[in-house]
Amino acid sequence: MSGTIFALIPPIVAIALALITKEVYLSLLIGILSGAFLFTGLNPVHAVETVISIMGDKIGGNVNILLFLSFLGIVVALITKSGASRAYGEWAARSIKSRRGALLATMFLGSLIFVDDYFNCLTVGTVMRPVTDKHKITRAKLAYIIDATAAPICIIAPISSWAAAVGSSLPEDSGVDGFSLFLRTIPFNLYAILTIIFMLFIILGGFDFAAMKKYNERVEREGKEKTIDAEAVTIAGNGKVIDLVAPIIILIVFCISGMLYTGGIMEGVGIVEAFANCDSALSLVLGSFFTLVFIFIFYLVRKVIRFNEFCESFTIGIKAMIPAIMILCLAWTLSGICSADYLNIGGYVGSVVGGSALVGALMPAIMFLVACGLAFSTGTSWGTFGILIPIAFAVVGAENMNALTISTSAILAGAVCGDHVSPISDTTILASAGAQCDHINHVSTQIPYVLCVAGCCVIGYLAAGITQNGWIGTLTGLLVLAVVLVILDRKNNPKFAARR
Repeated sequence: MSGTIFALIPPIVAIALALITKEVYLSLLIGILSGAFLFTGLNPVHAVETVISIMGDKIGGNVNILLFLSFLGIVVALITKSGASRAYGEWAARSIKSRRGALLATMFLGSLIFVDDYFNCLTVGTVMRPVTDKHKITRAKLAYIIDATAAPICIIAPISSWAAAVGSSLPEDSGVDGFSLFLRTIPFNLYAILTIIFMLFIILGGFDFAAMKKYNERVEREGKEKTIDAEAVTIAGNGKVIDLVAPIIILIVFCISGMLYTGGIMEGVGIVEAFANCDSALSLVLGSFFTLVFIFIFYLVRKVIRFNEFCESFTIGIKAMIPAIMILCLAWTLSGICSADYLNIGGYVGSVVGGSALVGALMPAIMFLVACGLAFSTGTSWGTFGILIPIAFAVVGAENMNALTISTSAILAGAVCGDHVSPISDTTILASAGAQCDHINHVSTQIPYVLCVAGCCVIGYLAAGITQNGWIGTLTGLLVLAVVLVILDRKNNPKFAARR
């Protein structure tokens, strides 16, 4: 079963069940078990043993991410308990007068927090949720804005954990500097660029379409929305807006400093090399830990909260992260059963790509579509980088830097696109958690938006491959998106509807 089409069964089962039953935990578990049964030849004891082994390895290998989520949950709980979120909400309520303003503020804040998509999803959701609720913006719409400003922003931000992940995916003997290649891909990362433009147009145009429009209309008609409520945090402090802003700024500064530190800045390496070689997960743990130390001093010295209230926030914050942590652990395990050591879904995908790679003009579009499918199936952008970037090096060759840059940008764009729409993706899960939106509602409402942008990307990468010019591909993608947006605006904008 390893390295064959049967390797696709576990993610297909998990995704199909999640969409049909709307029960993510059980769907993921069944998908994992189906893969384990395929790998062990239907031996139930060995299958369960395999699942436990993979899960243990994945949790151990990603413990820093789990620690970061726990620390971040505590930070969010402390900000809430201090009254800082309430103070910000009151300030925003006075300053933001419209739905459009609330959505633009959400997008701006999401774009500002570019260090890491996990930090982005949880922080933006916590800060902006009260504001968007006031303007009767559905949680599904909020979750889409959060999701669309997480990975798409991080994948074009040089100072981010994603830049480090891309750089580490290059073959060791490639002779190419990973960070330099990442910088080259930024102008040609069509999905990230077009998603930001698409989202901005939807906000300024004041309309939605397809599943999102139907969902918003249903919520407005019924007067209620299914949400996932976190444990209520009792506001005990007299915090001000600065008590929210300062910890966020400090967290960004400490996370960036952590990346420089783990990358060897203290050993005399340059800033670019430090970012390229950093341990991003450890950097985030260090940044979040020292942010907690800062908050402890900043709050207690000014008597914003008491010591016992500070301690209470630890359990509240960690408990708030448990649903996201559970899904992440299951998603990592599913990715593990599909890895090269087990069902080898990457090997099967690589053989398919290898058979089509000689068609040079179609290479970027093929890479984009394959990356989309792989990231959608496994729920991981970073895993998709690791599988497909070495294939791109093998097919295109490091000596053809122009073609390699275009193909790599297509892989990065496709990986983010597939990750964006996948119900088992960590960023999709955390966007739902940040907005406190039902996860399946978030996934189903954003699918048409993602597919709309993805179609424009395919045309753009076809143009880039045919001309072997990334700039022509980017311009083509922008022109196609412009046409699509004009058509959508005429069909959905109330101004045009009234004229008809």
